[in-house]
Amino acid sequence: MTKDDKNGIKSVVCLFILYNISEIFRVDYLVTKNKNYLIDASFNTAKLSDKQRRNLGILSESRIEESLELLGLTPEDISYVLMTHMHHDHSGGLTKLNENHQLVSTFPNAKIFVNDIEWYEMMNPNNRTKGTYLRENWEPIQHQVETFTEYLNVIPEIQMVHTGGHSNGHSIILLKQGNETMIHMADLLLTHAHRKPVWVAAVDDYPMRSIIAKEKWLKEAFENHYKFFFYHDQFFAVVEFDHEGKEIVDYVKRIREPRLPFTDKQDRKPVLYH
Repeated sequence: MTKDDKNGIKSVVCLFILYNISEIFRVDYLVTKNKNYLIDASFNTAKLSDKQRRNLGILSESRIEESLELLGLTPEDISYVLMTHMHHDHSGGLTKLNENHQLVSTFPNAKIFVNDIEWYEMMNPNNRTKGTYLRENWEPIQHQVETFTEYLNVIPEIQMVHTGGHSNGHSIILLKQGNETMIHMADLLLTHAHRKPVWVAAVDDYPMRSIIAKEKWLKEAFENHYKFFFYHDQFFAVVEFDHEGKEIVDYVKRIREPRLPFTDKQDRKPVLYH
């Protein structure tokens, strides 16, 4: 799906894999420098056991390479991978099984950026996180990883900021061009419906930190007309809210139809939605 500069950052390309999970963003001048940025890496369903498939509710296969091909890219063309956090549904696609059934990097030419706390916890999971911080997702790519502490200016137009909350090392991502900003709050803002700060996910490891981070970043985003893009929202790829965050004033729908459509009884469908 291509979104032109009418409603967002010029020539942003969003690529959604599996549950529309992964996004590739190519900003104009980066294309001329032949740099490609991937935000998170989805699952790699080919690595999952039958038990994992059952427990995770996998209903379709990941198609990372096929989706990249739609943009004329291969995994080898990815220059940087920006990891919001390392939970299995975001990091599983970092590695794959080769023809010898050995785990290798999916994006062998990429630098992989992740917060230093998140990287430490990925390699040293506790009893709560050991089911999502998996060795097979980090061991083959550890030589590609570069960590940061509070924030990282990947380039002047792309910034990663540590927030904590959903995980201890969770980060959000800001994309800036001219006077426009897009914000990816990752799993701090699972869907457009989670925009009240106190509405946090049951899967958040540190919910009070999530609330604090959401209060800060939602206020800034609403007041400055940032456009939100999502990892888990089944209806929207991009949304802009009014200055109070109460109404949707513009949006880009997912390419795929939602598995569970809006219903009159359960959902407050946006006025613009059609």
